[in-house]
Amino acid sequence: MIDLKFNFSDRALRFLFCLLLLAGFARSVGAQDAAAAPAAAVATPAAATPAEAKPSFISQVAPIIQDNCVSCHSAKKAEGGYRLDTFHELTQPGDSATAPVVTKQADMSLLLQRIVSADPSERMPPDSPPLSAEKVEAIRSWINSGADFDGKDPKQLLGLVTPPAKYAAPPASYPAVSITAICFTSDGTQVIIGGYHELTVWDASTGQLVRRIPNIGQRSFAIALSPDGKTLAVACGEPGRSGEVRMVDWATGEVTSVVARSMDVILDVAFRPGRDEIGVAAADNSVRIINYRSGELVRAYSSHVDWVTALAFSADGNKLVSASRDKSAKVFDLESGQMLINYAGHGLPVRGVAFTADGAQVVSVGDDKKLHRWNIADAKKIAEVGLDGEAFHIARVENSVFVPSASRRVLKIDLASNKVATAFAGHDDWALSVAIAADGRIASGSTNGIAKVFMPDGKEVISWLATPK
Repeated sequence: MIDLKFNFSDRALRFLFCLLLLAGFARSVGAQDAAAAPAAAVATPAAATPAEAKPSFISQVAPIIQDNCVSCHSAKKAEGGYRLDTFHELTQPGDSATAPVVTKQADMSLLLQRIVSADPSERMPPDSPPLSAEKVEAIRSWINSGADFDGKDPKQLLGLVTPPAKYAAPPASYPAVSITAICFTSDGTQVIIGGYHELTVWDASTGQLVRRIPNIGQRSFAIALSPDGKTLAVACGEPGRSGEVRMVDWATGEVTSVVARSMDVILDVAFRPGRDEIGVAAADNSVRIINYRSGELVRAYSSHVDWVTALAFSADGNKLVSASRDKSAKVFDLESGQMLINYAGHGLPVRGVAFTADGAQVVSVGDDKKLHRWNIADAKKIAEVGLDGEAFHIARVENSVFVPSASRRVLKIDLASNKVATAFAGHDDWALSVAIAADGRIASGSTNGIAKVFMPDGKEVISWLATPK
């Protein structure tokens, strides 16, 4: 059994909890086979049967290339001057100037020749077992059928054009998982927590497991519930490999769509007030605004130069603030698309952000163990509150901010006085996540997988190990 908890001697490194915990687990199941074409009407030529259907690059070939070739043949690392990270690059010669793909002539294609070579020094991928006969045949058939591209953009990264994975069911039980994502249901009776390839749902008064929602990325880093309580947006992924935002129908637990994808994990997600849109913060340094009903990309920002760790919308939905490991927080005007201000006062990675109720100021927290309150107009810091530990994603309710931190507590900061109003204590490891119910109760999760619910005055209601047994 693999232990999903890690103890780091260096406190600064411990923040990698959300990106390195499950690297030893089994890989996700590949994309599903494409559906068979419907039968044709009697008076028309017969439709192709599944056996006769033309091979699909995005469904059958791209996942093989992505899993076995891209690590050595991408923009960052192009062995032999050859890239395979997009369809366009895959078809372009490398340093050898030999055509990697010869349409309808698989045996003349250098790509296939290197894959099936009997010489270990020539065979691709290097230092790995040969590809299975099934995978080789998929590539051969695709080339012989015409080597067509059946996606929308041949220059898009393969990791983003392949069909979303249908993940295998999570194990019946597994060791504790650090709670990096937590959320109350609309009525406050249940707590939703990110697990291993699933969400787990718990009774908020007894700590008993109510249901499990599968088909989620390896780790969940943020969970947001839509204002109507019908849809969950789950920011998830596998560190260094993939990230997604999966939309889940709360009533059925079914994944209805994947509206954002990345080549690294997605670290935060939030619903934009008054719009059918979500904000997405990713470890690929991007911020995106996406219409979650149509899947349309509304806006994208690439102003950060390191992971975007958190984001939040203003109450009117017109502004967005993002936090980054590049030691900055940035505010964007979503109507004009312009960046309004950059705040660099922390001097260390920023992990959590929120607007004040009037939208004129921002509060931010991070590795410097302080809450900063600053003006959007001029980035001037107007208040500072000590936190006694690195701080993470925060939540704001009216004129208070709730901050989970490495001090093993969640601190309620009163923004009227800029002082700690209540300390929700009792965790015996870092408090990583926090959620607020409509009645003021607090739910928090820690590095060691313990979830707690508190009354507004700080009294603990229930504590439990949030892993299926």
